Amino acid sequence: MSAESNYDPGLPIRLLHDRVLVQLEGSDGERRSTAGIVIPATASMGKRLSWAKAVGVGPHVRSIVTGDRVLFDPEDRAEVELHGRAYILLRERDLHAVAAERVDTDSTGLYL
Repeated sequence: MSAESNYDPGLPIRLLHDRVLVQLEGSDGERRSTAGIVIPATASMGKRLSWAKAVGVGPHVRSIVTGDRVLFDPEDRAEVELHGRAYILLRERDLHAVAAERVDTDSTGLYL
């Protein structure tokens, strides 16, 4: 797979090496529990990982393709703005898991 096909053609960027460009899903604001209780953004919680959608990947990324949902630690991130939208730039090794239809049901989807 060529590096040219691993990014959104609308983005003015070509990622290098093992970089993954992601866009957060949802908002960082208030959340709702499974019971329907609203949890404000200011509520103190333990370390919480976040899901994001991969919108671009570098040529040396092995386990992620554009469109995959990835799990990462939001404290270990570099933010960038392109065309007025906020994105997060990560290394593939900083991702904890990938959720995609192409992931085998026998595999965990984890990148270790």
